[in-house]
Amino acid sequence: MDADSRPLHFTTRAVTAGRPAAVPDAPLNTPVVLASTYGSFGELEYGRYANPTWTAFEDVLGDLEGGTCISFASGMAAIGAVLDLVPTGGTVVAPRHSYTGTVARLQELEARGALRTAWVDITDTAAVVEAARGAALVWLESPTNPALELADIAAIVRGAHAVDALVAVDNTFATPLLQRPIEHGADLVVHSVTKYLAGHSDLLMGAVVTADADLAARVTGSRTLGGATPSAFEAFLALRGVRTLAVRLERAQATAQRLVRRLEAHGGVAEVRYPGFGAIVSVVLRDAAAADALVHGVQLWRAATSLGGVESTLERRRRWSSEAPTIPEGLVRLSVGLEDTNDLWDDLAQALDAVGA
Repeated sequence: MDADSRPLHFTTRAVTAGRPAAVPDAPLNTPVVLASTYGSFGELEYGRYANPTWTAFEDVLGDLEGGTCISFASGMAAIGAVLDLVPTGGTVVAPRHSYTGTVARLQELEARGALRTAWVDITDTAAVVEAARGAALVWLESPTNPALELADIAAIVRGAHAVDALVAVDNTFATPLLQRPIEHGADLVVHSVTKYLAGHSDLLMGAVVTADADLAARVTGSRTLGGATPSAFEAFLALRGVRTLAVRLERAQATAQRLVRRLEAHGGVAEVRYPGFGAIVSVVLRDAAAADALVHGVQLWRAATSLGGVESTLERRRRWSSEAPTIPEGLVRLSVGLEDTNDLWDDLAQALDAVGA
């Protein structure tokens, strides 16, 4: 196979996709297009329908995930657009351990009779497939937030499709560089672009990717009619962020793996949860008081609820009332950033030592 026919690596495509045409004097980067309306009789027409800056970002993420990308004003807006696919009164199968925003949205929709939710342990593939009977949608996170459990996506997809249920996968934690659910048969992939894809904790944005043309049209319609469109400037920042995703994630993942080994050897840590990839680590301390002491005892790490930025953050997740009661009170989620490994460890170690075993 010669170089002209060999497929480009994903890390290369993250840099090259979505660029302006390579013609003389063309900019290398897609500019920020600030326009609410466009000349008639073309493809754009109005700012709620499309924007060239969104399109460039969508081209990149769609290429990486293997489908058509529809960008949104936030991850929650993207989640909402997928849930709009569920018919009134339909059932959604969802992980018992899920992002609290997803949980809150499902609970709100169920409370007003829009849908029903069947909560499952996604590590029990047979139970998930059984719950999918009669369901409209199986919603997966893999790894789950914050328990970091893994689902057998391909097996669940086969079982769900056998009973005519759609499968959507929140791929925020893994990103398409580590996991591509559409390749395993998933119908839809959802991202909080705010996190790793953008990577700098400076914007809100979400996305849905699907290889199904009908689903893409329906999700696009939900965005257009609901008005949950991203700003051109935030799309520009997200596009700039995804260009460096590979180097950021590689560095953060390597640091996370080194920290995991040190955390496992520390007597003050009861349990370390890490799926073997990515840069999110959850540690379980003896109780909520110990976990809170860790969060307040660090100096370099920042106590913050989000993740996926260049800075390292941590949070005791059960401080949120919507977190599942099966999540230990002493669980602290760590989002490993780009700082030096030894600096991060020294800060964690001094705080853990102060907490005591």
